[in-house]
Amino acid sequence: MFRRFFPDECRDSAYEIDYEQLYREGIRGLLFDIDNTLVPHGAPADDRAKALFSRLREIGFSYCFLSNNKKGRVESFNQEIGAYYIEDAHKPSVKSYRLGMERMGTCVDTTVFIGDQIFTDIYGARRAGIHSILVKPIHPKEEIQIVLKRYLERIVLYFYRKEEGDT
Repeated sequence: MFRRFFPDECRDSAYEIDYEQLYREGIRGLLFDIDNTLVPHGAPADDRAKALFSRLREIGFSYCFLSNNKKGRVESFNQEIGAYYIEDAHKPSVKSYRLGMERMGTCVDTTVFIGDQIFTDIYGARRAGIHSILVKPIHPKEEIQIVLKRYLERIVLYFYRKEEGDT
């Protein structure tokens, strides 16, 4: 029942993923959530985020931000990064995931999605057929609707870890 929400991988942070290995495996496009995946909610792109995207560009990746936030938020975060982006993405709707791949010139086999929420980020990526990496939220302070979803996410993660043999 919960499998449809399971990520393909879990990592502590988007900043600890072995992107060089992903590139060697044929991945060419990266879709990212922004808030609590790359920076705390509402925060601008910090030096760490700027360095990450500079590194990803050097490796040869295309990347696109997929955010349920409004244009102003996504545009301001992206100002110094210069990525493709889709605001008001309505995740977990598949449409925006496909549009992101179209913009990057990638397909499901050459794209990975990285995000911190199971019911929007990961579920949408799974529905779109994209490999997904769930990362831990960067900051504990979140909007109330997300706090409520985190309780349900714990249940899904319990069954995920049980299936993976991770206790």
